[in-house]
Amino acid sequence: MSRKVVRSSKFRHVFGQAVKADQCYDDIRISQMTWDSNFCTVNPRFVAMIVDASGGGAFIVLPLNKTGRIDMSYPTVCGHTGPVLDIEFCPHNDNIIASASEDCSVMVWEIPDNGLTSPLTEPVVKLDGHSKRVGTLSCLVYEMCTLYLTINICKTDKAAQTRDQWIVTWRFSK
Repeated sequence: MSRKVVRSSKFRHVFGQAVKADQCYDDIRISQMTWDSNFCTVNPRFVAMIVDASGGGAFIVLPLNKTGRIDMSYPTVCGHTGPVLDIEFCPHNDNIIASASEDCSVMVWEIPDNGLTSPLTEPVVKLDGHSKRVGTLSCLVYEMCTLYLTINICKTDKAAQTRDQWIVTWRFSK
């Protein structure tokens, strides 16, 4: 009686190869904020990551062709007074990104074509009016000239440790 010890698989002899250091992003201080978020978003031109920042929340936006070690003094997008919880690129315009924060606000930013050369502190649009922290963002694809943001607001009841979900949709255009 013979027993088959090794499973037959098409991928049995496939091995990965590590990417070279000059093709990776290195020395980026990703946020330690614990939240159900990706901490990263990408589009055909840029990659954005939420980073640790003193005095509020910030994120870094890098051109895809800029790889290797990222200097600690690289400019960030910093306008929130609380930690940034989520970021999302616009599906129609690669230079538009929205950020949600614990400071109960959503900000929409325009990244210059060649990337950041100095810290970006003034948003194009600031969406206020939320009573609780803004948890997640989602850009909806409906119209080419209009950006719809669906925002998930979490309200935590400390006594019962429950969450009430609120979904707010903002519509704005140029």
